[in-house]
Amino acid sequence: MPLSEHEQRMLEQMERALYAEDPKFASALEGSGLRTYTRRRVYQAVAGFLVGIALLMAGMVAKQVWLSVVGFLVMLGCAVLAVTGWRKAPKPGEQPAAGAPHARRQGRQKRSMMDRIEQRWQRRRDEQQGGQ
Repeated sequence: MPLSEHEQRMLEQMERALYAEDPKFASALEGSGLRTYTRRRVYQAVAGFLVGIALLMAGMVAKQVWLSVVGFLVMLGCAVLAVTGWRKAPKPGEQPAAGAPHARRQGRQKRSMMDRIEQRWQRRRDEQQGGQ
């Protein structure tokens, strides 16, 4: 559920106050945590993919089909984790979505389709109430 205009203003004021009070702490909270988390998740997925290849090969050498199937499933699951983690990772110069006020402005520019539809609906409803 999106924040109202009043709530957004209050949040921006609180963020500005935090930056004014303790800029070092605010910049520490700003953004590297998500990036390192997603990077670590991708690395773990790549390692799991390699383990899956090893299981697949071991199953082929030992002529155990079930072990090869498990290896393939591990590979598939890790590939999905790596791709989703890679897509969610913020770019090096980019801030996470819930960061500083300038990051929120970027998010406003890239609104989802549902947000735009909801905004149009609200605008029409306001116009109808004003016209009556």
